[in-house]
Amino acid sequence: MRRGRLRVLLGAAPGVGKTYAMLEEGRRLRSEGRDVVVAFVETHGRRATAAMVAGLEVVPRRTLSHRGLALEELDLDAVLRRRPDVALVDELAHSNAPGSRHEKRWQDVEELLEAGIDVISTVNTQHIESLGDVVLEITGAEQRETVPDRVLRAADQIEVVDLAPEALRDRLANGLVYPAERIDAALSNYFRLGNLTALRELALLWLADEVDQALKAYRAEHGIDRKWEARERVVVALTGGPEGETLVRRGARIASRSSGGELIAVHVTAPDGMRARHPGALDAQRALVEQLGGTFHQVVGEDVPRALVEFARASDATQLVIGVSRRSRLAAAFTGPGIGATVIRESGDIDVHIVTHAAAGSGFSLPKAGGALSRRRLVWGFALALVAGPLLSWLLRALHTETSITSDVLAYQLLVIVVALVGGIWPGLFAAVLSGITLNVLFVEPLYTLTIADPRQFLALVFYVANALLVSYVVDQAARRSRTARRAAAESELLATIAGSVLRGEDALQAMVTRTREAFGLTGVRLLVDGEPRVADGEPARDDRVTNVPIGRRGVLELHGPDLAASERRVLQVIAAQLDAAIEHGALANAARTADALAETDKVRSALLAAVGHDLRRPLTSASAAISALRSDEVALPAAQRTELLDTAAESLDSLAALVTNLLDVSRVQAGALAVQISAVEIADVVLAALDELGLGPGEVELDLPEDAPAVLADAGLLQRVLVNLLANAVRHSPDHARVRVSASGFRGRVELRIADRGPGIPAERREDVFTPFQRLGDTDNETGLGLGLALSKGFVEGMDGTLDAEDTPGGGLTMVVRLPAAGEGAR
Repeated sequence: MRRGRLRVLLGAAPGVGKTYAMLEEGRRLRSEGRDVVVAFVETHGRRATAAMVAGLEVVPRRTLSHRGLALEELDLDAVLRRRPDVALVDELAHSNAPGSRHEKRWQDVEELLEAGIDVISTVNTQHIESLGDVVLEITGAEQRETVPDRVLRAADQIEVVDLAPEALRDRLANGLVYPAERIDAALSNYFRLGNLTALRELALLWLADEVDQALKAYRAEHGIDRKWEARERVVVALTGGPEGETLVRRGARIASRSSGGELIAVHVTAPDGMRARHPGALDAQRALVEQLGGTFHQVVGEDVPRALVEFARASDATQLVIGVSRRSRLAAAFTGPGIGATVIRESGDIDVHIVTHAAAGSGFSLPKAGGALSRRRLVWGFALALVAGPLLSWLLRALHTETSITSDVLAYQLLVIVVALVGGIWPGLFAAVLSGITLNVLFVEPLYTLTIADPRQFLALVFYVANALLVSYVVDQAARRSRTARRAAAESELLATIAGSVLRGEDALQAMVTRTREAFGLTGVRLLVDGEPRVADGEPARDDRVTNVPIGRRGVLELHGPDLAASERRVLQVIAAQLDAAIEHGALANAARTADALAETDKVRSALLAAVGHDLRRPLTSASAAISALRSDEVALPAAQRTELLDTAAESLDSLAALVTNLLDVSRVQAGALAVQISAVEIADVVLAALDELGLGPGEVELDLPEDAPAVLADAGLLQRVLVNLLANAVRHSPDHARVRVSASGFRGRVELRIADRGPGIPAERREDVFTPFQRLGDTDNETGLGLGLALSKGFVEGMDGTLDAEDTPGGGLTMVVRLPAAGEGAR
């Protein structure tokens, strides 16, 4: 049995017309005589889509029950029994209801394909598994329903159903995508113009990559290794030198001449990581490539030309852009053909562009004095040649015989090798020339004259020089690699120190600035963000040289002190990248804190609206109903009922006044405008006044107020309102026949007033929440009150220089503890 063919309609976002296009194709196939059924389609209430279903055979759905809900799913068995030529299955990434044969709809489709049934299905870009993190970053919406990339790539045909973002937003605004109540939220969130543009680009790029992979597979299957110019792929070779920008821009112009041209930049680094001599310039060129829409790659290769050509072939490049060599003619004459000539010879059918630039031919042909060796070793090498040479000549002259010429030559050769090992190429050459002249003057006839009578004597001098060059080269390379290893170790240690400082809790920016100053021996380092100083370290002098290093788009790092060597700027670029990441992280953290604050404000506002909507409406409704009944002329009310209605209206208005007062008090507390009149207040007087206001007696409250309890410094009116709130809460939550206990005690100039109940209590992790306005966490019931009592109490107590805390009651319950300053002699 042949396997069915899968055709997928890919859309950038909901509403672009995937389902409509699928049904339209189904109707076309049916008109051609194909057996087509609608296995599952979701119209989402769109009239145009529903109209396309008319006239097509629809397989009834299967109904499943889950948690009391009836869920309709694709009836896989019914479609298999029906065995149509083509099945239309909407929403390929859909998750099936529990109890279905497969977890995902794409698995149902797989079974249909195995049965030989062709399937046409739909999917959105955000449901492709590999794009989930990108879609989350763009839209902020996490997608839980996804389809694996391998399923889509295995499809026989993938088509993009495209619609311009502006046109999709117009469709949404006209009610053609979502119902009216969802339009505004969709337009301002997921369906923002930027989101839709990015999703559209994702869809097109994913499909372009799929086409490219299919083309590569076809070429591999048919053994085609020559280039196919389906589109221009321009590879630009970068060395990190100053010519890189010129090459990148030339490559971009070549790529732009053909529709869909691709720009690819590549840098070949040596296995030891020493190829890039200008990491800062290379980073700038990488940024330019990305700005021009290209991609940057870095490959490792000892043979640069071969690595370039192999990379170009692997990338299916049609053009390869390289720069004219920076070597001088003298260097080219001695070292042979350069990279350009080798690339041209190896490139085959890839066109090679050699671009001239300002740095062409400017390379200096001779190595720097001392090569990779330090100046100290260079001095020691010359000193050894000047001191050991005469000493050796004196010793050999004293021991010279007619047959000792061979040993004399070997002795001078050993001196040349030792000097080259110590000082490198220049002292070695100096020692070789000096030894050759000394040997000729002191040991070769005619003596004491510089005469080369025999060509072999000149050849000996050449051998001396060759030995010095070879040994010096080996020493220079060893020293270079040793310095590179030490440098890499030092850079790693520096970066590890910076990371360790951050992990130990130090401020990330301060730690990196401090370690930068210490590592490079600078007098001062200062980081500016958006033009404003953020952190600094050290005390720079007025005459210090200042070097500015850009940090991303927002920052600048000021370095006060000597100029940094090129090798030091590499690690500085790494630190700059870490500083940029730390700045962005800080900005995101600040944005998150701002968002949290806004969310908390919104939460309080929502709670306020909900509370006000219930608690203010109730007394208003009661008062309004009572007054309306009193004003009615239709029914004559007895005096008792009129009195009852008046009492109801009065109680409702009093309740309303109390609620409004609480709201105003909260506003005053939060604004810091609470008026407090402090004086010496007796605890017993305030407690008894609060009990009278609440109408509480000995059967509900147990008092433990010592006669010698000190007075407190407080506002009597505010303290009474605090006690009224706390006592009311305690009585409300205490079980029947359990009395609330009120006690007082003085200690070290403070007075503690405790109100303990035997209620259910509050978990320790939620106790601070009870003091938040408009929160009901067991401190009040959910039928009355705005949730302001404890918030007001805490604000009042703190306004009197006191504290209000919640503790566990021994044996179960909650104890509210008011601590206030003691007054007069009682402050002990």
